[in-house]
Amino acid sequence: MTRIKLAWSALGGDPALLDRVSTVAREGTLPARLPVRDLARACVGACALAAAELGARRAALARPPAVRVDDGAVATAFVSERHLRVDGRPPVTFAPLSRFWRTADGWVRTHANYPHHRERLLRALGLPADTGPEAAERAFAERAALDVEDAVYAAGGLAVALRTPGQWAAHPQAAEVAARPLVERGRLDAARARTFAPLDGAPLLPAAGLRVLDLTRVLAGPVATRTLALLGADVLRVDAPQLPELVDQHADTGFGKRSALLDLAADRSAFEELLATADVVVTGYRPGALDRFGLAPEALAERRPGLVVAQVSAWGAYGPWGARRGFDSLVQVATGIAAAEGSAERPGALPAQALDHGTGYLLAAGVLRALTEQSYDGGSRFVRTALARTAAWLTEGARMGEDDGKGTAKEGASAQESRRPRVERGAGSGERGGDDDAGPRPWLGETESPVGRLRYALPPVAFDGGPRDWARPPGPWGADPARWL
Repeated sequence: MTRIKLAWSALGGDPALLDRVSTVAREGTLPARLPVRDLARACVGACALAAAELGARRAALARPPAVRVDDGAVATAFVSERHLRVDGRPPVTFAPLSRFWRTADGWVRTHANYPHHRERLLRALGLPADTGPEAAERAFAERAALDVEDAVYAAGGLAVALRTPGQWAAHPQAAEVAARPLVERGRLDAARARTFAPLDGAPLLPAAGLRVLDLTRVLAGPVATRTLALLGADVLRVDAPQLPELVDQHADTGFGKRSALLDLAADRSAFEELLATADVVVTGYRPGALDRFGLAPEALAERRPGLVVAQVSAWGAYGPWGARRGFDSLVQVATGIAAAEGSAERPGALPAQALDHGTGYLLAAGVLRALTEQSYDGGSRFVRTALARTAAWLTEGARMGEDDGKGTAKEGASAQESRRPRVERGAGSGERGGDDDAGPRPWLGETESPVGRLRYALPPVAFDGGPRDWARPPGPWGADPARWL
């Protein structure tokens, strides 16, 4: 089976619909030792097919519109944060203390983009708050990698020791991850079937009229809700006032959304008012972190029957690492990806934050499929994804010999299956994970916005008659009222 078939199967999709998908393959996109291009293509393709399926259901079409997945658009979108320009200024991506560090016996990678994570990292290392990279480098060199990992985690910070694929396979969290499906899905109750308002006119917006409460941060969750906004949903991102967002990150992932501040502890009634008419709630915090506010899926569905609750986490909501914080770069290091892309002596990285982006599109696809299923069978629904599970899917494909290590799928017996998505060959995009203006230009847009003139990656989710761009650019973080349109 090709990856898109695997993704579509994980989403519970009808295999007969796969013939609606065609792919424009472009050599040189997202080059890596692992099959990153195949994963990216499959996640976007499955999401676009889920959108087309829901659109057909709401517009009473005999068949879903044809889906077209272009490697150039996908590769550009998977590094959208690098293509962003705000009034011509390139984005600030990783902070100085977010990087690989040589330790006494190996490597660790840290994440300290947010001020509170930086403070916790330095406190765990016994360093003053104004410590720079050179002093930190000396401190890391004196300690063992696993000691650093444990100390920083205990302090509430983010650091992960480099592991080889074999070392990760022997870790108890890896076994827990492998035992779960790529996309966890299920019913929460027996709520009545959802009735959609019919769609007409153009473009076809499968999520039009739906209200999505976005309680996500960095990067998979915001990618998912950005996609739902593209498809017509009223997406309201809600953040705690004490956890400010990075300005460039919000500019990249805030397209199509509104952004409000709400203290869940102090303004509980305001949240309940939003929940009372929400259709979807998407969360991206550590598993269990929001439960004390009554935001566990079961509790939400009890108060709002018919809800779809979508959750994304780094390590999964299970196992010894289930409560840990994490980001794409750290999951790559723990799961053996960094060693596979480089070596145990000199770790590497994927050409994009592919775990974040890929998992985000899978989560959006899960929401869309849950909405379609509700229109037939009813029931409040939950959807769960995890970066570590997406990482396992990426590395499983490599072990099976599905890819030649250069991003080009090998033709096997499954190529003869009648419902295999069609593949066309296009010219190379020039997109190699960086900012080659000559390459990704067809998949970049520009717009004026309240935060400045933006250059940005256009959405890769595309189907006949569907939207080509977001209806609105991002505004300042937290500037909108906490209410529905």
